Amino acid sequence: MKIAVIGADGQLGTDIVSASRDDGHVVIPLTIAQVDVADGAQVQRALALFGGAAEVIVNTAAMHQVEKCEADPARAFAVNALGARNLAQAANSCGARLVHISTDYVFDGAKMEPYLESDCPLPLNAYGNSKLAGELFVRSVAEKHYVIRVSGLYGQSPCLEKGGLNFVDLMLKLSRERQEVRVVDDEVLTPTSTREVARQILIMLKGGATDGLYHATAEGHCSWYDFAREIFRLSRSPVTLNKAAPGEFPAKVPRPKYSVLENANLKRQKLNAMAFWKDALADYLRDKHGIG
Repeated sequence: MKIAVIGADGQLGTDIVSASRDDGHVVIPLTIAQVDVADGAQVQRALALFGGAAEVIVNTAAMHQVEKCEADPARAFAVNALGARNLAQAANSCGARLVHISTDYVFDGAKMEPYLESDCPLPLNAYGNSKLAGELFVRSVAEKHYVIRVSGLYGQSPCLEKGGLNFVDLMLKLSRERQEVRVVDDEVLTPTSTREVARQILIMLKGGATDGLYHATAEGHCSWYDFAREIFRLSRSPVTLNKAAPGEFPAKVPRPKYSVLENANLKRQKLNAMAFWKDALADYLRDKHGIG
């Protein structure tokens, strides 16, 4: 297949490019600087110039720093919602399938058990609302599409939107600089490796997954505190880990307290290949940091 990757220099985009090439596909990597998804004319030009005859367009580009989205919702909707619409229209123009990445933040967390694709979204902030709008544009405009929700991403490449350090690398850095680290224990999620997501996308493409909405996160779930504890256990760090006191790190923007996703549609089609979160973390620490 010929696969164009939008946001190819980002954390997830880098792994999708690498995994696609390793799998023998022709890859057109389009960086954030090359394609401003909010500019519909630029999207059409870039794909015509660089991604001609692409069979698949994978969109990893997003404005996903929650505080920035809340401060500038117009820009958040331009990138996350209208950007998705622009790519859906461009995909239709060249007959490509659009793979669009969305988020667990489309839910409010009140369910307190894993969310299914069929559950009704109710975002708590501008970021979640803009991503939900993007999902709806893709599902209503793109003739061929996968909308894939992910959660708690971490990967070997820097997260450009969030200053470079993912949660795993931040915890390792703090463990070298401090004697004690304090982490919140009241937010539950599923930490997910970008390499796992990239592999899952290729399995969907090769396995003929039907058009529609999918959850693709690691199996299991944990709090941020539990996640940090496993990082320190695997890295054999002597740092003292404590739970943050209620209100110690007040959120500037409302966030879901529970955002665990169930990969129900992947499992229904017998295409789910996502590893348990602890196993994926161990692989990440071994491959990037030589730990384990």
